[in-house]
Amino acid sequence: MDNLTHSLVGALLGQAGLKKKTGLAMPALIIGANLPDVDAACFFWLDGVEHLGFRRGITHGPIAWVLLPLVLAGLLYGFDRWQAKRGTRPKERLPVSFKWLYLLSFIACLTHPALDWLNVYGIRLLEPFSSRWFYGDTLFIIDIWLWALLGFATWFSLRREKQGGEWKRPARGAMAVALVYIGLNGAITARAERAFENWFFGVGLVEEQVIASPLPLLFWDREVLVYGPSAGWHEFIYPADNHANGEMRPLGETTCNLDAAVEQAVTGKELEAFLFWSRAPFAERASDGSVILRDARFYDPRARDRFSVALPDVECEELPAN
Repeated sequence: MDNLTHSLVGALLGQAGLKKKTGLAMPALIIGANLPDVDAACFFWLDGVEHLGFRRGITHGPIAWVLLPLVLAGLLYGFDRWQAKRGTRPKERLPVSFKWLYLLSFIACLTHPALDWLNVYGIRLLEPFSSRWFYGDTLFIIDIWLWALLGFATWFSLRREKQGGEWKRPARGAMAVALVYIGLNGAITARAERAFENWFFGVGLVEEQVIASPLPLLFWDREVLVYGPSAGWHEFIYPADNHANGEMRPLGETTCNLDAAVEQAVTGKELEAFLFWSRAPFAERASDGSVILRDARFYDPRARDRFSVALPDVECEELPAN
């Protein structure tokens, strides 16, 4: 998910009562909720789409869940001691407990991979023990409805606290509603995938791959991506196309033979990273007759170029018409 969502989750955990466990609890919760994204520093040394094969890996796995909160807790604890020695420590700050700083950082850090798992980008939850990608296909990477819920609840809780009212209950209630919302979206995804899988099975197509991708704003709809070995990737919108009436919309004006394109390509870091990351790869003919590798999950014109690899020295071998 985006970092605003992660930050709001950390803040809401604090407003649910955890911020009273120790001084500097809110920084521990908010920073901890974003901490696994330290892997974004890879943009400083990786070129092109190489980051696709690096992000959401080692810093999102089990070892990082333990070590990153330890580093954060140590820094916050040291910051408090440093302020105390200089005489600049705020008087209203609660006593700082390293144990609680670590526990809160740990809890917040765990919310990060849990949220990242919910979208179609994928996350390597077991890195470095396994490089397998996991996908929740539940929420769009930027969910404004979740923003609105978490943001309003955080503001309302802070306002109630300032006024001397009950401020923990609104935060806890919002967290419960958020979990229900996530569960509802998971059910919508499961229903969309099951509808198409059942339809394919009914017509004797058992080798298809189905991905139900959440849409921005319209959380009740899904872009259903369907792959057939001989037909490539096609798109439906669920539930509008629930009955799969044959109005299949292929991705790409001219789809090339993916295997042939990869076989011809000269191995490079960008190509290797893309193929390692891609869940729904396909090859599209460029205007000059060469090949562009894309991912069906990110074919929107506003995003596709950030998730693609050009193969200028590879000639498009078109897939046979069906």
